[in-house]
Amino acid sequence: MATRTFRWRRGSGVVALLAMLACNGPAPPDPADHAESIVAARAAKDEAFREAPDSPVPANRRDALLPLSYFPVDQAYNVPAVLQRPTRPEPSIEMPTSTGLRREMMRVGRLEFNLKGEPLGLSAFVETNGPGTERLFVPFTDITTGAETYPGGRYLDLDRTATGIYELDFNLAYHPYCYFDSRFDCPYPPLENRLGVPVRAGERLPE
Repeated sequence: MATRTFRWRRGSGVVALLAMLACNGPAPPDPADHAESIVAARAAKDEAFREAPDSPVPANRRDALLPLSYFPVDQAYNVPAVLQRPTRPEPSIEMPTSTGLRREMMRVGRLEFNLKGEPLGLSAFVETNGPGTERLFVPFTDITTGAETYPGGRYLDLDRTATGIYELDFNLAYHPYCYFDSRFDCPYPPLENRLGVPVRAGERLPE
């Protein structure tokens, strides 16, 4: 029987459980409320991944992969960012994916931010032929990639803002679906989104 290739899609299925924590403005949340909300969302995600019909985790791997592993919630990894848009339209790029295909993406701009005193940047994208452009896709790798986190990188999703100011919360960084099931088609982060620092926040590999 032929094997189907599942396409990872931002904001679909049970990953939407984290949408309540998407950025709503530049003001930082209360640390206690922030941590409590993330812990609650993580528990809800574990339950959905174990029980939901559209769970990306195969039934025969749920005992091994669930509950998901996370770094502790750390307010230092929740930082404001400014989206620097290009001065002229840029051509789309093709991101290689986990199944050997290529995904056409449009670079929306560069998110500039400071993390633990170090100035950094990540490019934000939308899928050229995707269903909508209301959310920004921010794939990245860092020093933990391949050791403490999935070798294929991690993702952040951001609701677009009119101001260009974003709350970049790495506590919400998550592994792509291909971590759970190789049939999913997941884009690899481009070289420009490789951070030269460890980001010990969000989802991690089991210790």
